[in-house]
Amino acid sequence: MRKADARPGDDLKKKDKTAAVADKQPARNTSPTPDVKGNFVAPSAAPTQQGPNGIRYDFNDGCRVVLPEARDDWFVRLRDVTTNNVLFETALKSGFVASSKKYYVPFEIEVRNGDAEVMRHQFDLNGQCVLIQFPVGTLGDLIAWFPYAAKFARQHPGCALTCSMGAPMIALFKTRYPRITFVTPEEVDPAQFYATYNIGLFFTDEANVSQPCDFRHVGLHRTAGYILGVDPDETPPEIELQETSRPIPEKYVCIAAQSTTQCKYWNNPTGWRELVQFLKDHGYRVICIDQKATHGTGTVWNHIPYGSEDETGDKPLAERARWLKHADFFIGLSSGLSWLAWAMGTPVVMISGFTHPTNEFHTPFRVINYHTCNSCWNDVRVMFDHKDFLWCPRHAGTPRQFECTRLITTEQVKHVIRRIPGFGA
Repeated sequence: MRKADARPGDDLKKKDKTAAVADKQPARNTSPTPDVKGNFVAPSAAPTQQGPNGIRYDFNDGCRVVLPEARDDWFVRLRDVTTNNVLFETALKSGFVASSKKYYVPFEIEVRNGDAEVMRHQFDLNGQCVLIQFPVGTLGDLIAWFPYAAKFARQHPGCALTCSMGAPMIALFKTRYPRITFVTPEEVDPAQFYATYNIGLFFTDEANVSQPCDFRHVGLHRTAGYILGVDPDETPPEIELQETSRPIPEKYVCIAAQSTTQCKYWNNPTGWRELVQFLKDHGYRVICIDQKATHGTGTVWNHIPYGSEDETGDKPLAERARWLKHADFFIGLSSGLSWLAWAMGTPVVMISGFTHPTNEFHTPFRVINYHTCNSCWNDVRVMFDHKDFLWCPRHAGTPRQFECTRLITTEQVKHVIRRIPGFGA
């Protein structure tokens, strides 16, 4: 951290790397097509806000300041208003200054030219357009993260908040949050925003550039609260369904056995077959609402649990939510449909060993076996490999591979299910 009495003429290499300075002012982005890179639309090439004397600034990729050529050196200081820490200061003839921190920080920008103060701007969202970007193609992550965007809107009622996400997710939230504007990434105009925040899991962010703390420490959903500077306590999102009728008259349980990588599965070879029979013996119809009846890679394939009723397929998320709304309870994994069941207020039996229970929402019906290897996902010493379907960082290729769920027995899951109020009634 920079000391307040540091000399503005000090060499940049001696300063804390809390900001970066470029030699040339970037050109203004005039392209009508947003620059979508990875999960997020890139900010406009030049800051969107006009300051005095040709200075431009914004908070769309952290704090950004562009300074034109001047007779005397510019002196720029960035400060965190809340902590009252000077984060960075430098002197330059002209150029681009940007903070290294890209998450929510209430910055103050001070710009001097010679002995005269030219600009002092304190971060203020009142009357400003703000963008929060979510990755496209995720279900559970976005259900987990979006409530914190809603908290952000309540914490900053004077701002005009826009949330960017995939169209299927917009359909779930739009009517329940009329004060928020929902757009897809293709509809984002980066030139209109005063501030932008990107929500995601930043696996290699050792310097905490995109997140103030590692998501593996605070939980998958709560990391959004830290990034946005709001209360990290969990709250399910509100979802409004156009069709709310009960799908079938009999009592039933929804299950979801598929996921995106093998470590997320319940790898007990007889677990699902035995559990489905147990549920049927207690009078439940067992409805599988996975998207796919079969999923896997290479020689490893996972099939719909034997004895369950097949409601798989490419169906709208609202239809999945309708089934979950009326289910007596849901049994699933650390995956999207568990988060959707949580949002619908359905009791969730979550079977997961590769994540620690703090990683997901609280459910009193969480199933984990602490007698085996567990919680590798939340271990900062290992790195998740999205491309490795058989990822098991500690025991890959050994007899202990996937023991975290393979050794979760059917009896353990039954024991948890029996604690659900009204079970078998």
